[in-house]
Amino acid sequence: MNEHHEHHESFDKRSDIIAGRNPVTEALRSGRAIDSILIAKGELNGSVKVIAAKAKAQKIPIKEVDRKKLDQLCGGAVHQGIVALAAVKEYASVEDIFALAASRNEPPFIIVLDEIEDAHNLGAIIRTAECAGAHGIIIPKRRSAGLSYAVGKTSAGAYEYMPVARVTNIPTTLDELKAKGCWIYGADMNGSLYTENNLQGAAVLVIGSEGSGIGKLVREKCDVILSLPMYGKINSLNASVAAGILMYEFTRQRHGIKTVNGG
Repeated sequence: MNEHHEHHESFDKRSDIIAGRNPVTEALRSGRAIDSILIAKGELNGSVKVIAAKAKAQKIPIKEVDRKKLDQLCGGAVHQGIVALAAVKEYASVEDIFALAASRNEPPFIIVLDEIEDAHNLGAIIRTAECAGAHGIIIPKRRSAGLSYAVGKTSAGAYEYMPVARVTNIPTTLDELKAKGCWIYGADMNGSLYTENNLQGAAVLVIGSEGSGIGKLVREKCDVILSLPMYGKINSLNASVAAGILMYEFTRQRHGIKTVNGG
């Protein structure tokens, strides 16, 4: 019980916030995983400009915000017009994901997210992936939510157990996963019904962005396109819900869970 309480306490202290010019410079220098940097409007000059240039070189998103927002985030602590939001956990490598699968004596089951930008969707996917027994999640460095405070909170602590790797290029990574013996399944429209495929063995499930689904290049890398049947008026599901339904079909087949009619 105590342990659970401590977990929430660490969130309340917001250990992901690094405030002030020297602390942010040090975090960048040490290579700590940083989700984004917030700079107060009108502060982008002098030493702050130098820090921003270093962050840009590391491809870390920089956002200009009202000073009031920084005051709120820091709870009155001195921030000198700059705050870095660190990832709540260090990113894993793709090798770490394969190592986890090997340690469980299971064929790898990996979720690749092609530009999921909503923190709550990413958090929900991490949570479901952990419950469904996936071995890891791969996200792109650009145009994607990272392991931010909001993601960590939405994942209900699942981020502690689920390796999340960040890669520069998703299509190239899919080629590398194929070379390691994985079969690539993409979630999209106009594919085959998701229950009519053998989803056992080393598998990668690719989920596309909220607005436009999986990109053309990524779709071409997929061995199979899985589709969910649609019976409503809008014909589109939230990305994390679609991911959840599909993940559990992989889980059902991989663990030999039978349906009522024996299928």
